[in-house]
Amino acid sequence: MSHAHPARAAVLSAGSWGTATAKILADAGTGVTLHARRPEIADAINATRRNPGYFPDIELPKAVAATTDPAAALDGADYLVLSIPAQSLRANLTAWAPHIPDNVVIVSLMKGIEQGTGLRASEVIAEATGVTERRIAVLSGPNLAREIVGERPAAATIACHDEDVARRFQAACHTPYFRPYTSTDVIGCELGGVLKNVTALAVGIADGMGMGQNAAAMLITRGLAEAIRLATPLGADPATLAGLAGLGDLVATCSSPLSRNRTFGTHLGTGMSVDAAAAATRQTTEGVKSAEAILTLAHAHGIEMPITETVAALLRGTLTLDESAAALMQRPPKPER
Repeated sequence: MSHAHPARAAVLSAGSWGTATAKILADAGTGVTLHARRPEIADAINATRRNPGYFPDIELPKAVAATTDPAAALDGADYLVLSIPAQSLRANLTAWAPHIPDNVVIVSLMKGIEQGTGLRASEVIAEATGVTERRIAVLSGPNLAREIVGERPAAATIACHDEDVARRFQAACHTPYFRPYTSTDVIGCELGGVLKNVTALAVGIADGMGMGQNAAAMLITRGLAEAIRLATPLGADPATLAGLAGLGDLVATCSSPLSRNRTFGTHLGTGMSVDAAAAATRQTTEGVKSAEAILTLAHAHGIEMPITETVAALLRGTLTLDESAAALMQRPPKPER
């Protein structure tokens, strides 16, 4: 369908990745309304073009307006872009459902699995809104928000069962510094983003314990194998896991001190408690919440995930830090292939 008007996007909400995505969309020529929960954030964005909560030093484009009213944010939107914690997705969508325009495409930026149901974000969106899967897309890749707002180059995968929808959103967020690719593998794209968070926690733990780069590389490699092992029987294309939304995101998240999950793991590795690490990390750390849900999914399909198993046990308090480290470093006594 061709738009008589420039595309419009509602971005919920104004956290670090939501703000970065609002900037990408506006730079690509898409009109953006950013929904902030806190009036002081919305007011500051409208008055000063800055989000004081996350990027006080970055000027946002003029095409970004902010509001605390979901109905106002969604008015006339072609895209509803969701960047909220996975565990609060269902409640938020249920509240917003009456305001969601009929033909809107819902784009998930979320990298978590719902606790209790084991559902991916796109599945929760379909359930909570009744929107068909052809109008639900996911965007995932090696995208550290801090680099992107600084216009440092990045790429991502946009996956949708309807390739035309993926292509349309690709045009709405393509900028000189942000290059989106399209895919129809929603499951692979989404699971890559979810699964790498747990590996990043493991890499962080090893980092906090001073284990070095070889250990990190080993965990990244085994974490990718673990992700492919779970995602493939769930319907993902293994090639997606080797692409931007899989390996790409895994490498960025595990290598960067900007990554929340890796940082959280590093705190644990230096001996901090889970609560202290959470307080020190401040932002949502999806891997911590998703580890148990991923494990439940793995057990349901009879798939062994030793890294996830170990991280979940440490978070649960059933393994000590030293026991976890030993478990993460154990090499299985069998051929690699």
